[in-house]
Amino acid sequence: MKPPSESLHLFMPVQAGRASEEIALQIEAAIVDGRLAPGTRLPSEREMQSQFGTGRGVIREAIKVLKQKGLLEVKKGAKGGAYVRQLDVGNISESLALFLKQHPVDPEKLIEFRETIDRTIAQLAIAHADQSEKDELYQEALRLEAMLREDEPDLVATSELDRQLNIKLASMGRNPLFEWVMHALQMGFSSHDYALYEDRTYRLRAAANWSDTAKAIVGGEIMRALAFIGHHYVLLRKCIEEKAAHTHEPNAEFLQDDNQ
Repeated sequence: MKPPSESLHLFMPVQAGRASEEIALQIEAAIVDGRLAPGTRLPSEREMQSQFGTGRGVIREAIKVLKQKGLLEVKKGAKGGAYVRQLDVGNISESLALFLKQHPVDPEKLIEFRETIDRTIAQLAIAHADQSEKDELYQEALRLEAMLREDEPDLVATSELDRQLNIKLASMGRNPLFEWVMHALQMGFSSHDYALYEDRTYRLRAAANWSDTAKAIVGGEIMRALAFIGHHYVLLRKCIEEKAAHTHEPNAEFLQDDNQ
């Protein structure tokens, strides 16, 4: 945390009119470039009034905006005040997931994106993951297959395990950007994979495909892993096409939201 004397010259006075926006931008810039590190307490309202040359209400409005963005948290009590928040993958993924939910994407575009992401992640996992992680992925994929082969599988539990497998595979690639994106996708939706699991014929094929993919990753067989990933999305496209034909509605509700 910066001593009070070091925080006296963090900011510049702002012009009237869009003062709260300018204040928020200055504080955000200080956070992004590291002048305000996670856990740092912002100067008091009185100090910021002096630095920015504006009133308390404007300061509070700017802090409110930054709190909504997830950059600040406000604490009460003797050590109260506005503190720079430590962002983690959950914060980032929640924001991206919300954005994706508010901006519907055509199912084919989402599937195309996921297939591309999965191919890259699988190659990174083969290259960078420990053997123990690969073995664990395979064992969990076998567990998913066993669950989906039950006469009446718990689709909520299998969906959750499928999400965990996707996130685990992304983390095995040792690239945080792919991991953040996968977290967001799994929080928002998962490329309509649920459509596969609702149909017994397709879920048996999808379950075996997950195990085959994981086994190829364990063995370091890149081309086989990519082939199995491609087959997964062939199955998914065919399943969605059949469901759309059955409903006679190209934009059927099940294609728009998998959180049902």
